[in-house]
Amino acid sequence: MEIAAQIRKHRQQAGLSQEQLAQNIYVTRQTVSNWETGKSYPDIHSLLLLSRLFDVTVDQLIKGDIETMKQEISQDEVCTFNREARVFAALCLLSAVTFIPAAALGFSRNQWWVLGLWVFLYGLTMYEAFRVEKLKKNHNLHTYREIVAYSEGRTLEELEAAEERGKRPYQAVFNVLASAAVGVLLAALAIWVAGFFGG
Repeated sequence: MEIAAQIRKHRQQAGLSQEQLAQNIYVTRQTVSNWETGKSYPDIHSLLLLSRLFDVTVDQLIKGDIETMKQEISQDEVCTFNREARVFAALCLLSAVTFIPAAALGFSRNQWWVLGLWVFLYGLTMYEAFRVEKLKKNHNLHTYREIVAYSEGRTLEELEAAEERGKRPYQAVFNVLASAAVGVLLAALAIWVAGFFGG
């Protein structure tokens, strides 16, 4: 990592120990050690303090590491995405499995509160779907391969990414058609359940 060598070089030129550098930019000595061994990157605030202390530009400090820094995915963001995706999958499964029993109780025994509970569960599922879509949009994830790569904490290589970008228009059409089909299926199922238990 170029930035590790740059920090070490400028620190030594300034005659500072890791401890002294850490005190000057308000971090721990271990943090400075991690930067110099390439275990982690300084955040933007630390980069600004380093550039001011060493009297160099931020560009001079980071040189060839810009692309690597762009591609580095925060582990916290990956964990958040995976957690939200698991919650959404569980809610989808629960909504699908409980629909017929809830409709049957609601229509045949006039226990409308059961149907109301299912509607609430379905509302939660849609809310979670919205949250997952927002995360996908924030990280520019559109295709299945992009989502899988992100959930594993990696990015697609440039060629793979170009291939996935080419698929996006087709997948958007497929998503609309699939959503419409699911909606029609649920409506037909509701009508059938209402007719079967109502009549």
